[in-house]
Amino acid sequence: MALKNHDFNDLVRLEQLRHIETGQPQALSYAGIASMEAYPASGFSYAAFLERLLDRAHHLVHDNHLDEVLQQPEKLFIRASRIILLLAAVLGGLAAVNAASESSTLNIYWLLVVLLGFNFLSMLLWCAGILMSVQGLSSGIAAQLACWLPFQLKKRESDSTGTFAARAWWETCLSGRVGRWRISMLTHQFWLVYLLAGMGVLILLMLAKQYDFVWGTTLLPENSLPELTRLLGVPMQHIGLAVPDGQQIAASRIGAGVQDSVIRSAWAEFLVGALIVYGLLPRLILMLLAFFMLKLSEYRYKLDLYLPYYVTLRQSLIAKEFVTSVIDRDPGMAKESLEPITRAKHSRRFPENALVIGVELDSHAIWPEGLVCQENVADQKTFARVSEMLKKSKGALVIGVAAHRLPDRGVQRMVRELATLVSGQIWLILLQSSPAIPVAESRRQAWYRLAQTCAIPAEHILS
Repeated sequence: MALKNHDFNDLVRLEQLRHIETGQPQALSYAGIASMEAYPASGFSYAAFLERLLDRAHHLVHDNHLDEVLQQPEKLFIRASRIILLLAAVLGGLAAVNAASESSTLNIYWLLVVLLGFNFLSMLLWCAGILMSVQGLSSGIAAQLACWLPFQLKKRESDSTGTFAARAWWETCLSGRVGRWRISMLTHQFWLVYLLAGMGVLILLMLAKQYDFVWGTTLLPENSLPELTRLLGVPMQHIGLAVPDGQQIAASRIGAGVQDSVIRSAWAEFLVGALIVYGLLPRLILMLLAFFMLKLSEYRYKLDLYLPYYVTLRQSLIAKEFVTSVIDRDPGMAKESLEPITRAKHSRRFPENALVIGVELDSHAIWPEGLVCQENVADQKTFARVSEMLKKSKGALVIGVAAHRLPDRGVQRMVRELATLVSGQIWLILLQSSPAIPVAESRRQAWYRLAQTCAIPAEHILS
C-alpha cells in the first residue's frame, strides 16, 4: 500500500466542514482562505487536491474555533460505547448469578446455554449479516443503541454547527463499509465483556462456594448429553484442558449421588474451558477481523468528488485556463478576438477542434459566448449523424444539456453512448434558459452523477 499524508480522521473533518458549509455557510468566516483561490494548481491529482482541501480546512477550523465542535460527536460515541460495555458486564454477571441460583448444584448445560447460547446466536446473525450485507443483522441492538443515542441527542438541538458536524460524523463513521465494521467492533466488544464478566463471576462463585455439577434431560435420549460433552471436549483436550471421562459424566447425572472433589474439579475446568474455547476465542478472532477490516475500509475511503460542494472547490482550487472560440465560423462574419469565460476568477481552455453538440435542447438554451452548437441530438436520426461524426473525429467533445431538467433514461443512454465514441476529452456544460433562474441542487447533483458514470472529470463540468 502506498503511503498517504492523511488519515481517515482528516477525511471525516472534511466531510464535517462540507455539511457545515452547505447547511450554514453564514456561520463561518472565510477571511483566512480568501487568498487560496488566487493560486490554482495546473492539472488534477487526487492527492494534490486533497492536500489543498486539508490546508483550506485547517484554516477554516483555526479561524472559526471549530476543533471542539468537530470532536464532540466522536466523544459522544465513545461515551455511549462505554455505557454499553458497562451494561454488558452487568448483564454477564447477572446471567452467571441467576444460572448458579441459590442451590449448591450447577446444571452444566444450562450454564453453557445461558452464557454461550445467545452469544452463539449473535455470531450466526453477524456472519449472515456480513455475507448478505445486511446492517441490521451484523450489528446487535446494544451496538445500534450506542450509535443511535448520541445522534438523537444532538438532533434535539436546532440546526447549529454542532448538529451538522454530528450528522457528518454519523454518515461517515457509522454508515457504509466503515460503519459496518465499526459497529461490528462494538458488537464483538459487547459480547467479549459479557462473557468475561459471566466467567469472572462464575469463577468467584466456585471459589467461594462448593458446587456439584449435574446434568439431566427429559426429552433427549440418555446418551445425548454425554456424547455432546465428549464432542465439546475434543478441541479442549488438544490445548491441555481436562474433560470429564465417561465414569465422571455418568456420576454427574441428576440423582446419581454425592460427587467427590475430582469430579467437581473436572467439571469446573470443563466449564471454564468451554467458555474460553467456544465463547472468548471466537469473539476475539472476530473482533480482530473487524478491527482489520475497519482499518482497511478507512484506508480505502475516498471523498465523493462529484458532490456539488467538492465539484465547486475542485474547479476553484485546481483550475485550468479556458478560452472559448467560435468553431466553424461563418465565412461572412468578421474575425473576432477570443474572449475568456471567467469562472471563480480563473479561465479554462477547451481543446481545439472540439465537437460541440447539444442533447435534447430547446431553442431557449443559452450557450457561453463563442460556442456554437453544431448538432442537437433529439432523435435517432441526429444521434446516428453525431455518432458518425465522432467516429471520424479524434478530437474532444463538448456536450450541452439543459440544467433545469433531470436526466431521464433516454438522455443518460445517449450521453453514455456518445462518451464511449470519444477518443479525446469530454466536457459537459449545464445550460440554462434564463440566467435569473438558479439550478436546483438536486438537478445539478443528478447531472454530476451522470458525468461520474460517463467518466467525465469534475473539472470538465461547467455551469
